[in-house]
Amino acid sequence: MKNKRKYLSSGLSVLLLAGIVLFSSCNKKEEVFSNRKVSFNSDWSFHLNDSIVDKDTIGTSTKWRTLNVPHDWSIEGKFDEKSPAGYGGGALNGGLGWYKKTFKVAAADTSKVTSVIFDGVYRNSEVWVNGHYLGKRPNGYIGFQYEISPYLNYGDKNNEIIVKVDNSKQPNSRWYSGSGIFRNVWIETTDKLHVAQWGTYITTPKVTAENASVNIETRIQNDHSETKKIAIVTTIYKEDKKVASGATQYITLTPKSGTLLNVEAEVESPVLWSVERPELYTAVTEILVDDKIVDQYKTNFGIRDFKFDLNKGFILNGKQVKIKGVCMHHDLGPLGSAINTRAIERQLEILKGMGVNGIRTSHNPPAPELLDLCDKMGFIVMDEAFDMWKQNKTKYDYANDWDKWHEKDLVDQLRRDRNHPSIFIWSIGNEIPEQWNETGVTIAKELAEIVRLNDKTRPITAAMNPPVNMNIDEVTLQFEQKNVQFNAVAKSGVLDLIGYNYAHQTYEHHKKNFPNTPFIATETTSALETRGYYDANSDSIKKWPVRWDLKFTGGNPGNTVSAYDQVQAPWGSTHEATWKVIKKHDYLSGMYIWTGFDYIGEPTPYEWPSISSYFGIVDLAGFPKDVYYMYQSEWTDKTVLHVFPHWNWKAGQAVDVWAYYNNADEVELFLNGKSVGVRSKKGDDLHVMWKVPFQAGTLKAISRKNGKTVLETEIKTAGNPENLKLTADRSNIKADGNDLSFVTVDILDAKGVLAPKANNEINFSLKGNGKIVGVCSGDPVSHESYKGLKHTALNGKCLVIVQSDKKSGRLELTAKANGLKSATIVITAE
Repeated sequence: MKNKRKYLSSGLSVLLLAGIVLFSSCNKKEEVFSNRKVSFNSDWSFHLNDSIVDKDTIGTSTKWRTLNVPHDWSIEGKFDEKSPAGYGGGALNGGLGWYKKTFKVAAADTSKVTSVIFDGVYRNSEVWVNGHYLGKRPNGYIGFQYEISPYLNYGDKNNEIIVKVDNSKQPNSRWYSGSGIFRNVWIETTDKLHVAQWGTYITTPKVTAENASVNIETRIQNDHSETKKIAIVTTIYKEDKKVASGATQYITLTPKSGTLLNVEAEVESPVLWSVERPELYTAVTEILVDDKIVDQYKTNFGIRDFKFDLNKGFILNGKQVKIKGVCMHHDLGPLGSAINTRAIERQLEILKGMGVNGIRTSHNPPAPELLDLCDKMGFIVMDEAFDMWKQNKTKYDYANDWDKWHEKDLVDQLRRDRNHPSIFIWSIGNEIPEQWNETGVTIAKELAEIVRLNDKTRPITAAMNPPVNMNIDEVTLQFEQKNVQFNAVAKSGVLDLIGYNYAHQTYEHHKKNFPNTPFIATETTSALETRGYYDANSDSIKKWPVRWDLKFTGGNPGNTVSAYDQVQAPWGSTHEATWKVIKKHDYLSGMYIWTGFDYIGEPTPYEWPSISSYFGIVDLAGFPKDVYYMYQSEWTDKTVLHVFPHWNWKAGQAVDVWAYYNNADEVELFLNGKSVGVRSKKGDDLHVMWKVPFQAGTLKAISRKNGKTVLETEIKTAGNPENLKLTADRSNIKADGNDLSFVTVDILDAKGVLAPKANNEINFSLKGNGKIVGVCSGDPVSHESYKGLKHTALNGKCLVIVQSDKKSGRLELTAKANGLKSATIVITAE
């Protein structure tokens, strides 16, 4: 494509606000800055190439449709057994797509610097503005910015931006990636004197209860053609209250140059960021010329003190904290990979309810919104950069771009993310093939040097599988006996933390194997479950598949997996097994479980027709599996009594009944008023069990402490499905075109009992100013579209997601199913 190529105009337009608005008064401190960065998400035109003929071109005959970004075109497609992405990629196709948008820029901005910012485009994006080629970015997960000022038309004349996204070469990912401009887009307008992109770096080198020293490094850019004398003022706020300020700095900047400044400030009686109280501060940097503010840049940060100790594990603000984390891929279930802040927040709320305090961004730079939410909600983040280095894991993956792009991508990630107080660990790679040889050591040293040049305040790890192959049967199951050895990267001394992927049998040998380097379990468990499905016997542990490199030929009808904690991948463990080890020793700083939520793709142990994972503690729709409550009983102060499975079986069938509980000495189980027995956890037990011949009626469990009732819960035999029930996570949402209400659909019998095996097809309709943007049941085998208006329930439950538009009013959602009484719920957008 030629740089000056003419494109078909879409006729869409948007008037960008002036980049800087200053409301002047006699006192410069009352001046207010706004609109430095504005959303550029609405009214794009999109075309997905559908033939070889138009493979790399667009023209006057190209058909476009209007949409808003973030957008993932792959999630709109059909599941395809022959998809080049494979079942690992969710059996959803990639392809080559085009986006374009026309817009206007105010004439007043001719003297400003205007840039377009993409938070992430998957993948191989290329961008043009008014026919001028701006550049290419292969990595789909990292944000990037192009200045577009030299190419803009100002005033009434239109501008056109074109984005080409090429995700046609498959496979390029081991999990579902999504395709398109799947993160937010922004327009940034600044004065020619401004704080540069990701231009601040804030550290707190000394923290006590009395005061905290805050060091603020700021990169200033002068794009003027003349020398400028400027003043830089930095002020620290807690909410709206000024708590500290640095000395005003006066400098002279020559034309077309930049400089790096440092300022120190003291915050008295700091409120420390913690998991329980994630308190945030804001540093406001102002650039003044002739006593007038020309740029204002805000940076959120937190004040905290931490270390990883060889003997005591993770210490945060002087307190020992066990990291109880989960790994998360970037997709949002039925929304695909198109980022939505409320959808991420919902995931984090569900995980917080389980007791999770840590998130690993497996295996790529996350969306900025995830980190913002982790800052506000209190999560300990492991920010991971790469799933591969120079050696491929799939044919067309990032390894092909490694030599040219890895340094740039890593530096950008570090500078973008390093002010987030939720980030405590940098991970430079996951299960890298080169980890076992000196090539890996050389690369690891290079990456570690890049990290330390950009941030010396956080430890570096790599997720190694495992750090050492010990001569233990369960560990060497995946390796030949001759390969019992130390991992080269782990033994090199380049890492600040030894990151263990699995091999929990070796954790208790850590201090002997790595006496000088603290421990972190970067990835654990890999247990498998289908929500609401149970094998007849729960007292045997199954390893599915038998080996990672052997095709799995066993399993259950319908590609189901028992929701008892009894099925694991051969490299992992049950949920209980790894947690029992981690909780026992102080020096084991914590763990990140694979995974918090199910995700699209990688349907271990199965292949097609399964298209999403079984690893999650929470299913793809956001419904917790039973093991969620084991963690809740262990990781929270909430009193828990969770009894399962459902109580719909064949007469006389022996059913294993499990209970997770806490804050009690015992649990007594009753069937139709008759005691089945009392059970207590012994030793390191995490659940109790009864084997009960099925009889229709009511199971009732009572937990007691010192003979007094703590909690009671009942499970009843359900009759035939008769009713639908709709429950919204929020009945009031913002009328902003982005906010979501997640509505749970329960299929109930005539008495209001959940029908645990119901799989009715449910049809949805919506009245009002909004739309249905996702449907899902959490079934890993379902090939129904997540973007449809109907979906089949899994074991009595389904999810429908409603999005507001920009008009306030009532949204009336109705669910119908053949043979069932319909249900309606009202959601208010305001």
